[in-house]
Amino acid sequence: MDILLTNDDGIRAHGLRALYRALTEAGHRVSVAAPMTEQSAVGHAVTLFSPLRAKEVEEPGFKGIGISGTPVDCVKLAVRHLLRERPPDLVVSGINSGANVGVDVLYSGTVSAATEGALAGIPALAVSVDDFHPEDLSEQAGFVAGFVDSPVWQSIPGQCVLNLNFPSGSFSANKGLLLCPQTGAVYQDWYEERHDPRGHAYYWLNGVIPEQHVLSGTDRDLLSQGHITLTPLKFELTDQEFLKELGKLMGPGIG
Repeated sequence: MDILLTNDDGIRAHGLRALYRALTEAGHRVSVAAPMTEQSAVGHAVTLFSPLRAKEVEEPGFKGIGISGTPVDCVKLAVRHLLRERPPDLVVSGINSGANVGVDVLYSGTVSAATEGALAGIPALAVSVDDFHPEDLSEQAGFVAGFVDSPVWQSIPGQCVLNLNFPSGSFSANKGLLLCPQTGAVYQDWYEERHDPRGHAYYWLNGVIPEQHVLSGTDRDLLSQGHITLTPLKFELTDQEFLKELGKLMGPGIG
C-alpha cells in the first residue's frame, strides 16, 4: 500500500518516526510530508500569502520531506503535486503527543491533516496518544501497522476520518480497543498572566475538559479508563434538525 505519513508535531517527532519504522517494516511504501516545525492546534489552516518550501530530510532509517507550512499544507502539496504521479492509498497522521478527543478534533493539526486527505477522496487515519511526553511508541505504531492491514479500509465511506487514540502508559497495560462516539464536553479555559523580564504582561492558555461533563462511553471517558478508542468522524456540520425548525420559525417565503 502507498501511504502518505504526516503529523503536526514536526518531521523530527518521535511519534512520526515510530510510525515510519512500523509501516515500512510491514512492507508499505511510505512517503513522508510533514511540517519542519511543530504546528500543534493550528486546525485546518492553509498557507495563502507566503510560499511553501520543501526540504528533503534523509537520515539512517528515515527519509521524508519537511515543509514550511501547516499539516494541511503538507497533505495538499503532497497529494496535488509531490505525489501526483502515484497518489497515496491512505493518509496516516500521527502519532500525536496528546490525545485528540471531543472538541480537540476541531483544533488539532493532526486530525486536520487526515481530514484533508479524506476531503481529497483518500481514506484517512488520525493517531494520537494520551501523553504529552511519550518515551516509546513502537508497540502503538505496530498496532497501527496491523490496523492499516485490516479490511475496514475497503468499506470506509467517502470523506470519513478514523480517529484512533491510545491511552497513556505502557501499551501492554491497555484494556483493548473500543468503538465510541466523541464526547460533547468542551474545555473550561483560562489564561495565566505572566510577565517578561521587562515587566510586560503576556498570557498563556490553559484548560481542561471537566470530568463531570464527560458522558460515559465517549472517547474521553474510555481513554481515561485505559482503552484504545476509535471514532469515525465526518465533517458535515449542518444541523439538519434545526434547519427544519428554523424554516418554521422564519415563516413562509424563506426557501
